[in-house]
Amino acid sequence: MGTSQAEKDRNHDRIIGIAARKVREKGFEGVGVADLMKEVGLTHGGFYRHFGSRDDLIGEAVERALDDGARRVADTPLTSRKSPFRRIVDRYLSTTHRDSPGNGCAVTALSNDAWRGEPRVRAAYTRQVRLYLDLLGEMMDQKGGRATRRCSVLALSALAGAVAMARAVDDEDLSLEILRSTADALKSLVEQS
Repeated sequence: MGTSQAEKDRNHDRIIGIAARKVREKGFEGVGVADLMKEVGLTHGGFYRHFGSRDDLIGEAVERALDDGARRVADTPLTSRKSPFRRIVDRYLSTTHRDSPGNGCAVTALSNDAWRGEPRVRAAYTRQVRLYLDLLGEMMDQKGGRATRRCSVLALSALAGAVAMARAVDDEDLSLEILRSTADALKSLVEQS
């Protein structure tokens, strides 16, 4: 009995969703086809009904992981007592984000793997970095040229780097210090602008 196209599409979406989480948690090498298909509840052989190669899977998973992050940022309300930039900083530099790489920002999680990736992966990563730089520049509410771009590059680099370091150290106090110090510095940067 054949599988309907709708069911095939649902399965494909589930495969990509799980693979997107896994690439954020474990990197590209942490995504094994057999284990992935088993987790989805499909056979290893069924993989090739969805993808031409593992590289195709990784490309789609990276695009999904990056799109997920973009949706979360886009869902940040622009009006409230706290500025959008401060809310992003607080959420990004939280212990919740630090402790949830599978659901966290793919720009941070994939930086080590993206530069080794196929052109599709690098292009998707580059698009996302550019998008975040533009969004941060708007949120920082600075007008014009190089100063805005420099500040948004600094902010994104600090956000991603702080989370990566906070995840890597084995000292909880140091991890929290990294997150809090970076948050304070970024908020101060915007207030001085």
